Amino acid sequence: MVTPEAVIRKAKQLEHKGKSALQKDEALTCYRMMLLIRRFEEKAGQLYGMGLIGGFCHLYIGQEAVVVGMQSCVGEGDSVITSYRDHGHILACGSDPKAVMAELMGKETGISKGKGGSMHMFDTARGFYGGHGIVGAPVPLGTGIAFANKYRKTDRVCLTYFGDGAANQGQVYEAFNMASLWKLPVIYIIENNEYAMGTSVARSSATTELYQRGASFGIEGRQVDGMDLLKVREAGLEAVEHARSGAGPIILEMKTYRYRGHSMSDPAKYRSREEVENIRETRDAITHFKDFILEQKFAGEANLKEMDKQIKADMNAVAEFAKVSDEPEVSEMYTDVYTSGKE
Repeated sequence: MVTPEAVIRKAKQLEHKGKSALQKDEALTCYRMMLLIRRFEEKAGQLYGMGLIGGFCHLYIGQEAVVVGMQSCVGEGDSVITSYRDHGHILACGSDPKAVMAELMGKETGISKGKGGSMHMFDTARGFYGGHGIVGAPVPLGTGIAFANKYRKTDRVCLTYFGDGAANQGQVYEAFNMASLWKLPVIYIIENNEYAMGTSVARSSATTELYQRGASFGIEGRQVDGMDLLKVREAGLEAVEHARSGAGPIILEMKTYRYRGHSMSDPAKYRSREEVENIRETRDAITHFKDFILEQKFAGEANLKEMDKQIKADMNAVAEFAKVSDEPEVSEMYTDVYTSGKE
């Protein structure tokens, strides 16, 4: 049953389309979250270099506008699922940065009690269903969440993120078929950062227009400038309206870019330093959105510098919290293995 709250939420989405939709408070909230994600990831990179974070660690630096823009389009009860580059996603869902950093360090105060690490974090209370290390895995899982939402007759949607490399996985197309057949409320978000694990899209994909990958299943697709939060939000509102209305799945290909390597162990020699610096200087999402805020007079340069200063201080405190947290007890290995299925 569609609730009155859902009707109101949908009306607000329709009302808030386009650039004029983003009012001062919303704009500053989005800017702060993008900055928080970047400073968090920079701090995580430092801690990894110091040996305080082990295993794999995939940073989200450069791609912040995608997850922040999309998260501004959904509400309570909606779900998010993604791959192993998940720090930005769980933070955008509202999870405590201290608990996320502690998880990266494998501490008992971590969001998954230190057992998930960088790639397998969960915060279901905030609608975040992982963090998955298997390439392409979020797609059938997110499709399953959408199926559950439809089966329960809710109007909730699931944002299902995956990368350009995962777009070539077979399970992706099995999920597309089921989602289209049953008109499931799922939004597939392809974060196309151009290089997958280290091979450009042009060298690994016979067709590089990834938003068209659902065409044979009757799934609509749209290519979006993922370095522009306003364009992400505009496309996101339309996609959420589409999925929530019962029209079925939709694909958003976000053209974005990661500044660091695939993971912390990747020197990224497959691209030039000049290419990366050019993107930073001409297309950086945070710089672009900062210019928008200044143009709209939502805040002054001094205000934004103070915000950044405070976030950097907060991230230092986040790191210290994680450092002094205890390791989990060995017995913790045997918890959260099974579920009764009642929840």
